Amino acid sequence: MRIVVSGAAGFIASHLCDRLLAESHTVIGLDNLLTGSSRNLVHLAGEPRFSFVERDITRPFAVEGPVDSVLHLASLASPKEYLAHPIETLDAGSLGTRRMLELALAKGARFLLTSTSECYGDPLVHPQVETYWGNVNPVGPRSCYDESKRFAEALTMAYRRARGLPTAIARIFNTYGPRMKLDDGRVVPAFLHQALRGLPMTVFGSGAQTRSFCYVSDMVDGLYRLMHSEECYPVNLGNPREMSILEFAEEIRRLTGSASEIVFQPLPADDPRRRQPDIGKARALLGWEPLVPLEEGLRRTVDYFRSL
Repeated sequence: MRIVVSGAAGFIASHLCDRLLAESHTVIGLDNLLTGSSRNLVHLAGEPRFSFVERDITRPFAVEGPVDSVLHLASLASPKEYLAHPIETLDAGSLGTRRMLELALAKGARFLLTSTSECYGDPLVHPQVETYWGNVNPVGPRSCYDESKRFAEALTMAYRRARGLPTAIARIFNTYGPRMKLDDGRVVPAFLHQALRGLPMTVFGSGAQTRSFCYVSDMVDGLYRLMHSEECYPVNLGNPREMSILEFAEEIRRLTGSASEIVFQPLPADDPRRRQPDIGKARALLGWEPLVPLEEGLRRTVDYFRSL
């Protein structure tokens, strides 16, 4: 297959490019490098089945030749980044999604959108199932990200219903692994940055809020299976193992052998109190579930950050 991947220089997308190439596909990667890093793709230099184009997908563009699948991963995904670039975040979810959908439509290609568990907001249903409509503040500081993804889902379904485009939607839960940026503000790199340098580890609120962490190779496997499926409605992809942020901080400190103290700061506005995916749909439809244990995934991630 010949596959277009937007946001290709990002964390998850760069690993997805690796998987697609390993499966003998040809990949055209697009990224404007606002938050993505060309370093994530440097190992693909000289790979004849991979080409990279620095491009802002919110502006008109064309891709020459046939395309079998369009995978739309371009977005500003970390709170630090989308709070600094709220308009660009909304543009990526709206204009960017529209451009990628039009590309898929013109090429007769299947389209996959990577959405987010943030569509559930601060959930009132636990664990979160795909049929839950969410509890999102549409005018809060996080809304630029939450609503960009919710709009992208609506736009994707509109193209399916009105244009007959074959589409898929993945709702991604917290993912971690090599190629994350230490300074992107997400909890895994933040804790690792602090622990590896002996800095105080910052826990927001009491640390009782929960998250579920999925290693990147498992996430990529779920996306790859979803790309090949016929499912059009959202599918949760994440690790259902739930743990508190305080427990997670203590696990990072143990694995790194750090003497960092844990300090507490006020909880940010609209921060979800609980987050755990129900992956029953992914198990039934895709035969997918995470395989990498948290401790093993964290060890690989720690080794990556120590090598930088």
